[in-house]
Amino acid sequence: MVKSLDMPTPQTLLENNAIWAANREKATPGFFKQLSAQQKPKYMWIGCSDSRVPANEIVGLDPGEVFVHRNIANQVQHTDLNCLSGVQYAVDVLNVEHIIVTGHYNCGGVEAALQSQPCGFVDNWIRGIRDNYMHHQDSFKDLSHEEMSDLMSELNVIKQVENLSHTRIVQNAWEQGKTVTIHGWIYRLNTGLIHDLKVSRNGSDDVEPVYRALPLR
Repeated sequence: MVKSLDMPTPQTLLENNAIWAANREKATPGFFKQLSAQQKPKYMWIGCSDSRVPANEIVGLDPGEVFVHRNIANQVQHTDLNCLSGVQYAVDVLNVEHIIVTGHYNCGGVEAALQSQPCGFVDNWIRGIRDNYMHHQDSFKDLSHEEMSDLMSELNVIKQVENLSHTRIVQNAWEQGKTVTIHGWIYRLNTGLIHDLKVSRNGSDDVEPVYRALPLR
């Protein structure tokens, strides 16, 4: 891989790609032919857009092994057709078995939500994080800012796991007997390690009754 002490140019990226593709094909002959034939990932990753959190790389998966959706602060919003379309394709077409919502500490979106300064259009996007903060206000008493940020990052992941389990997409899959488990993980940038928040859901029994959708007829 070509390395540069200066910011790489777009041309450098193209050259890096050519080297990467050649090395990959040399290490695994026929890799790209097999990869292009079809994708059968068992995992969907819903993560933050942060450039320091590359989905495949930090879990040791190759291209084709994880279906990825990323946005600011790893949100699953019921009005976000981009995210929900990705989830539906992953569940209904690719038949993924695990959807992993992965946040990270020192998240810029979470930090913005904890501050009162206007952030422009992004204020609309992080409104749910602020609402979640207000819901858990008592949990933040006597915490330092760093501790608040870490806790809010975890609570944000937990909330998105809940939101995802409330969708008709996932609940339909469970009604059909599909094996779909939603996980909540968080990544620490300064160690490179992922922590499982132990909030996995794999069926309607894991969803609060008020959010359970009636079976389709």
